Amino acid sequence: MHRPVFTVHTPDTAPAAARPTMAGIHRKLGHLPTGVGLMAESPELLKGFLTANAIFEATDLDPVAREVVVLTVATRNECHICVAMHTATLERHGAGPELIAALRDGTEPPDARLAALRRFTLAVLDHRGAVPDAQLAAFLDAGWQPRHALDVVLGVGTYTISTFANRLTDAPLDPPLAAYAWQPAR
Repeated sequence: MHRPVFTVHTPDTAPAAARPTMAGIHRKLGHLPTGVGLMAESPELLKGFLTANAIFEATDLDPVAREVVVLTVATRNECHICVAMHTATLERHGAGPELIAALRDGTEPPDARLAALRRFTLAVLDHRGAVPDAQLAAFLDAGWQPRHALDVVLGVGTYTISTFANRLTDAPLDPPLAAYAWQPAR
């Protein structure tokens, strides 16, 4: 259940500036996620997140690597909706159950290169971008390039917007994602 102070907007109730964005999402997905309806209260937030996400998706990181970044941010920020949604995305990209379980559990992925990506993403979060030289070197030694380090920063920023907005509004999990429900380990 969302926080009552926030409205789950429809295209008819949303601020006018959010309506074209919502219509585009509905066309693309065939439905309007509740989280989008909640973000629509701030058309700029909704458009900003979607724009940043489109740019992140255009980076040099492959789709599975992008999802490693997203799930690392989502689990760190305890965004149950983001974890569920991006678990489904990883499955669509053909990721194995071991990788998915590791990311959801906050443990090392079995693939060494993706494990290095996860560790680097955590270092970006932990050090607010001022990643120590040894951790940057370990990331690069795993076969990543300097541009990928910056792509991770973009992903962290993009999904900080999403995870924080979803947590602030207490956005509920939409029924199609129920099979991917996640709760942080306590």
